[in-house]
Amino acid sequence: MRNLVVILFLFCSVTIFAQEIVEFRGIARSGFYPSEELLKKWPDEGPKTILKIEGIGKGFSQPILADSKIFVTGIKEDTIDILSAYNLDGKLLWDIPYGRSWTGSYIDSRSTPTYQDGKLYVVSGTGQLNCIEGATGEITWYVDAVEKFGGSIHTHGDAEAPLIVNDLVVYTVGGEKYTMIAFNKTTGEVVWKAKSLGGNKSYASPTLIEQNGRQIIITQTAENLIGIEATTGDILWNHNLMQYHLHEQGKGGNANPPLFHNGELLVTSGYEHPALMFSLSPDGSSILLKWRNDVLDTHHGGNVLVNGNIYGASWTNNSNGKWLCVNWETGKTNWEQEWGNKGSIITANDMLYLYEEKRGNIALVEPSADNLKIVSSFKFGEGVGPHWAHPAIYNGKLFVRHGEVLKIFDISADN
Repeated sequence: MRNLVVILFLFCSVTIFAQEIVEFRGIARSGFYPSEELLKKWPDEGPKTILKIEGIGKGFSQPILADSKIFVTGIKEDTIDILSAYNLDGKLLWDIPYGRSWTGSYIDSRSTPTYQDGKLYVVSGTGQLNCIEGATGEITWYVDAVEKFGGSIHTHGDAEAPLIVNDLVVYTVGGEKYTMIAFNKTTGEVVWKAKSLGGNKSYASPTLIEQNGRQIIITQTAENLIGIEATTGDILWNHNLMQYHLHEQGKGGNANPPLFHNGELLVTSGYEHPALMFSLSPDGSSILLKWRNDVLDTHHGGNVLVNGNIYGASWTNNSNGKWLCVNWETGKTNWEQEWGNKGSIITANDMLYLYEEKRGNIALVEPSADNLKIVSSFKFGEGVGPHWAHPAIYNGKLFVRHGEVLKIFDISADN
């Protein structure tokens, strides 16, 4: 049923952390979620489920929590991407169609909305960018960005989460005309256009970094890693990624937001493409390759940095992979181990959260450079399709989506 909602326990009142922007993969798209004290071990059956919402639509996107509302995208009928808002009791407040979904492969909604100051920014699987009122679901402005600016989407559709930079919302279009377009986030008017370096847009969402006071947008196309001056749209530097894509499978399939720390930038993708660590110049105007690691080829589940080590997954093939740990400074692989299959990873309260993509196993892991230290695990047994949606943590609650089912688990230490 389209909007079947099952309330399992009373969902206590929550107030979102005081962060201005709520977006894909938490703070700076790094997979890090600020939190109060969380459980360091779960019951054998897993943490308590406090809310289940069914009928959210088919999707691989991550849910977000903002303004005491749950926002999530999905396909509920036909081939239209729909953004829905639910209250904390799981009641549907509104839903709004916002563009044509991708129908070429894996027909599910892809884009995670970005929230700021009562507005949501979201893009459809075919490249329609929207600004939507969080209170009502009304579309404030809309642009068919790929069509209007001659963009070109890679093989499996548009999965980008729009990036907010000061008064702008920026979006990677790819193609032969432009790399990225910046819009006034209030009016939708074009502010700048970054020139094209050629190639399709990739699946990866852009990130914003700051190097010695200079704001730089990092984006990836299928062919290049690119640094863009945030105020002007000028391209500062680029590094060709296609040189590492040595076989046809997955060529151009860059899917993960980069990680940035202390002037250094980590980029990964699957398909036996190496992980690349770059050092930025002091003013951010150039980059230099520091190391490469041929084991860390995270498919699309993201990476996290905890206590000087990178945690992610390796790609064996599209259906299999392992988990691993790599030293940030040296690029040395600390360990690579099997646990179910590859998947997505986030971090909070000095712990790791793994969501295995094939069978839906979820693990609580103690970070360690020695081995994979699983403390607790349970299985998400509902929903259909691959477990590709990244989990999220808000106010002591773990949000996990599988297809048309969203479940919220209480992982707070005082539950």
